[in-house]
Amino acid sequence: MPWKGEKDPYKIWLSEIILQQTRVEQGLAYYERFIKKYPDVVSLANADDQAVFKLWEGLGYYSRCRNLLASARTIATNPGGKFPETYENILQLKGVGAYTASAIASFAFGLPHAVVDGNVQRVLARFFGLETPIDSTAGKKIFAELAQQLLDKHDPAGYNQAIMDFGAMVCKPQLPLCVSCVLKEKCDALATGNVASLPVKEKKLQKKDRWFYYIIAEHKKKIFVRERMGKDIWQSLHEFILVEEDHNATPEWVVEKRLPSIFGETPYSVENISPVYKQLLSHQTIRAVFIRVKLENSPELPEYRLLTEKEVKELPFPRVINTYLQPDPGGF
Repeated sequence: MPWKGEKDPYKIWLSEIILQQTRVEQGLAYYERFIKKYPDVVSLANADDQAVFKLWEGLGYYSRCRNLLASARTIATNPGGKFPETYENILQLKGVGAYTASAIASFAFGLPHAVVDGNVQRVLARFFGLETPIDSTAGKKIFAELAQQLLDKHDPAGYNQAIMDFGAMVCKPQLPLCVSCVLKEKCDALATGNVASLPVKEKKLQKKDRWFYYIIAEHKKKIFVRERMGKDIWQSLHEFILVEEDHNATPEWVVEKRLPSIFGETPYSVENISPVYKQLLSHQTIRAVFIRVKLENSPELPEYRLLTEKEVKELPFPRVINTYLQPDPGGF
């Protein structure tokens, strides 16, 4: 990975924010594109919001992108755009928690702060036979304190990278390489047959199903689009006219019951109804249907703007909408 061995705190910070909730294979391409377009924190701080969100498009968890911009602009106010150099000051950056602050502090500045990610927690839980849930308050404290005690204070960056890599490549979540593991003689979980059951998690994620019906309303080759302003995972992204139903309503029911209240007296015709598109998120499953409509006049829709196809393509959208648009199945 290009960020391994990196000493530039900006690049380390950027890689860590991108890799939050993202697989390395996916995050790598985004990291490289960001570094190419915004090679330093000042260039990112001066960037247009929509351009940054468009570059982030597809990574999900868009609050990371908002925090990235906010923190870049905070850092840019320092003399010369200098990145904060202490753990405490790094921790003050928006979107930076204890793990990310420790990673930047140790990798960029050689400060003795242990990183505690999922890989580290798994290694410690199995090696020491710790059954305290890693997502509990007590567990977070226990694992953080133990990781700090074990840290090589003379080479914190090397140690942190080593234990994370060890968890990722040897002490893996599934099919760990116990037979060839250099720590197998002292591993409590291996001795007691508890490798598969550790680490323990307290909370079970309850997923929610949501049904979105997007109305792609066209008038004179322009489409109604709005920016999502609510504080949710898609804040600052764009979307077409949205009808959300609590149940799996049929598209025909939405056309009959919802469209008249949206368009009022404006004559319209339904041109196409898409199949169901699905996007899996960590806490919910989105199912979306796209209903294409042609309008004879332009109704009053205060939240929406009428945009050309070219203008629409420059905007950032949630992945489920991009899946429908790219490749565009029907054209605007």
